[in-house]
Amino acid sequence: MLDDVLLVPQARHAILLSADGLLRAHSSGITRDEADRQAAALSGVQSISRSTTGFLGAEPTPWRQTLIEFAGGYVFLVAAGPGAYLAVSAGESVDMEAVSYRMQKLVDRLGKELTALPRQDAGALR
Repeated sequence: MLDDVLLVPQARHAILLSADGLLRAHSSGITRDEADRQAAALSGVQSISRSTTGFLGAEPTPWRQTLIEFAGGYVFLVAAGPGAYLAVSAGESVDMEAVSYRMQKLVDRLGKELTALPRQDAGALR
């Protein structure tokens, strides 16, 4: 299903990750190792993004999306349900609106399947 987002010309890779950086799924064009590495990194990106809500100057609001621009393209990161995030990478000539639209349609289509429940054993090291 993640490959559906990549039907937009210049869209490259898609991953689904949990808030704690675990890879849930990845598109066919990216290796498992690279997808794991990106999931961990993007978990940090969403955490930092959420922590900047006070910069709005108003009551804190839920984080929805982060866009990172590089010289060679973009990384889109969106909320995909409680504790789940969808990320897509794309080239610099991508239709950004089309990628965002497809990402939201995928999130809507998968609904509860994208929800990542918090780990029950987190922090239970003894």
